[in-house]
Amino acid sequence: MVRRGLISLVLLAALAGSAAAKPAEAPARTFQAADLFSLQSATDPQVRPDGGQIAYVREAYDIMTDRARRSIWLVDPATGAQTPIAGGAGSQASPRWSPDGRRLAYVAAGEGEKPQLYVRWMATGETARLATLPESPGGLTWSPDGRSIAFTSFVPDEPIKIGTPLAKPEGAKWADPLQVIGAVTYRADDAGYLRTGYRRIFVIPADGGAPRQLTFGAFNDGGRLAWAPDGTAILFSANRGDNWEREPQISQVYRLSVADGSLTQLTHRLGPNAEPAISPDGRTIAYVGYDERHRGYENAKLYLMDADGGHPRSLTDGLDRSVGDPQWSGDGRGVYVQYDDHGLATLARVGLDGRITPIAAGMSGAEMDRPYTGGEYSVSKSGLVAFTQGSPDEPGDLAVARSGGGATRLTRLNDSLFYGKTLAKVEAMPVRSSFDGKAIDAWIMTPPNFDPAKKYPLILEIHGGPFAAYGPVFTSELQLYAAAGYVVVYGNPRGSTSYGFDFADTINDNYPSHDYDDLMSIVDTAIGKGFVDPNNLFVTGGSGGGLLTAWIVGNTGRFKAAVAQKPVINWTSEVLTVDFYVDQATDWFAKMPWEDNAEYWRRSPLSLVGHVTTPTMVMVGAEDRRTPGSEAEQFYQALQLRKVPTLLVRVPGASHHALAERPSQEAAEASAILAWFERYRVK
Repeated sequence: MVRRGLISLVLLAALAGSAAAKPAEAPARTFQAADLFSLQSATDPQVRPDGGQIAYVREAYDIMTDRARRSIWLVDPATGAQTPIAGGAGSQASPRWSPDGRRLAYVAAGEGEKPQLYVRWMATGETARLATLPESPGGLTWSPDGRSIAFTSFVPDEPIKIGTPLAKPEGAKWADPLQVIGAVTYRADDAGYLRTGYRRIFVIPADGGAPRQLTFGAFNDGGRLAWAPDGTAILFSANRGDNWEREPQISQVYRLSVADGSLTQLTHRLGPNAEPAISPDGRTIAYVGYDERHRGYENAKLYLMDADGGHPRSLTDGLDRSVGDPQWSGDGRGVYVQYDDHGLATLARVGLDGRITPIAAGMSGAEMDRPYTGGEYSVSKSGLVAFTQGSPDEPGDLAVARSGGGATRLTRLNDSLFYGKTLAKVEAMPVRSSFDGKAIDAWIMTPPNFDPAKKYPLILEIHGGPFAAYGPVFTSELQLYAAAGYVVVYGNPRGSTSYGFDFADTINDNYPSHDYDDLMSIVDTAIGKGFVDPNNLFVTGGSGGGLLTAWIVGNTGRFKAAVAQKPVINWTSEVLTVDFYVDQATDWFAKMPWEDNAEYWRRSPLSLVGHVTTPTMVMVGAEDRRTPGSEAEQFYQALQLRKVPTLLVRVPGASHHALAERPSQEAAEASAILAWFERYRVK
């Protein structure tokens, strides 16, 4: 897609500040690494109850701090006019309207400060901090009368101690005390080693005052909170069973009395019962979940039950997709949900009779480096739906829709950045697997100024999960690959979500397997188009995609070079060092590694390292707890022992999820990957 106009402000600033460099004679006409700092996206849209205004979080990047900057903006859905709610250098998030729409609660923090809870009076623009909270608030939810706000927050507990340390002389500088760990889950990706404590539910007066803690005990309470219409109770989901630490997939819906903190368990099914939402008349509760069968994937269904927990029933048995984020319509006659369908995030309304009416497709999430499905939405009492919508050449913007009507985009946050730039063109590329003829969705990206008469090198990009999906949405890193002159292909091999239970469950206790054949079929289909050079093939992917990259080079030498990002290499070490080790082995394998190590080894890319001849670089975040650095290092060292060309790239400070979160690191990672491929590209 071509746009004409001016260069991005970031690139202008970079050029202006480089006195020694030769000035550019023209603006860059393709997407460049410097443009990563100028990308913006809309997230967390919240419609005012009467539908007259929408608050959303605009996510941008600060080139001086190399981090995301979040601010709350208001949009008039009739005109698209935008207004920021406040200035300043702080970060703002989680806007939530009061029931009468006259106030807006949100969370904000200045540099180096902990996030705090604020309320803004919309008529006057006055803002007040409700209290000084020791920990960050989450899950903000107004009471129906607008007098209180419920939220969740972490409450520290005394750490475990063993033994008696020596008394330190006054003024002495000794080593830090021992860190004693006894919790089953003691570390998490993005968070690192966890502090001792639990997440609790609080209520605070909406005009300020002392927060009142409502839940207690050695349990984590939180997630989505939902007030009963009469204001006497709050619904939430948690696992409060005796074995809760060892059952991360189990949760129940509870009714919490605001008056005295008493709890009533409303669901009793073995499985996750989550995201409760109460009908406007208070008689019915919607929630999502499934029966736990210790499989890698299950479809989450939309359920209804009576307010007292009676008569639970599924509304989406006829929809072979996993649904989430249920929100009641204003008239109480239906529930809105979102689900992924063939790589497209879709918003739909489910009637109380189970009839499903799609509202909009093409929702887009805030993750821009890879083309994962995603998106967020909210609905007003009048039926106006605000949601994040994107496309292959536009990151997520704010859009609105009504049942029975089309979608209208309200923001165009990246038009000035993309003006004058030619982006890679993304097209659907249907594929049939060479293994069994199964239909595989894939997409092909052709470089800017593409000439079908030429031959191009190809990059196969593989998604992680494996229970996830790519789709036709904007992807910054793949745009950089294409701008460097590569055709890029990506797709959803068996095991991917958005194609129903059977498609995802095909790899249960059998991953990796014939997903390899699906990926090779994607490559072969692209070659069949005539403009891909079969002697210049490259492959990369992250997480599960990193595993499959390592698996591919162990099975074939057809690729000139590979980059395995944050991979699983040895399943035995992975399931015993991953942050969610409690259920990974039981859900992804039939037995524990000490009971059937041969099966773990059979499915480990390390078992194939003796066959690898492809130059393979390995990349991992230094703080990755999901596929720990030891996985990447095993592969790197094995390749070194075999004298296969390799490099190990560690991304300082990066977790698994945040490997490409900071623009400078994403730019450096993409540059390193392209440089590795160029080293082995046949000219």
